Amino acid sequence: MKKVVVINSDKMGLGDEKLGVRLMGNFLKTLLNAEKRPQMLVLYNSGVKLTAKDSPVLETLQSLENLGVGIISCGTCVNFYGLVDLIQAGRVSNMQEIVAVLTEAENIITL
Repeated sequence: MKKVVVINSDKMGLGDEKLGVRLMGNFLKTLLNAEKRPQMLVLYNSGVKLTAKDSPVLETLQSLENLGVGIISCGTCVNFYGLVDLIQAGRVSNMQEIVAVLTEAENIITL
């Protein structure tokens, strides 16, 4: 696996919350239109909220998935946030797979 993007928050960066939400949306839309996309998105902590129903970026994540980008969300995190029945992009996985993906990746980009 070449490139993996790790998303560990439902916002991008520190500072204003509304700006962080907007930046995350802009990043994912730009990624959708990029010439080169990562092979996998790994989401954990509040990042898993992005794959759930009513997420402001759900449609973008589903489009990335349709283009072949794998999306996995941390199962412990999904359970913690009460999103078990609400995940609508990618699939729920576990820390064993997350570790395997990250240790096999040639490049990891963490947001």
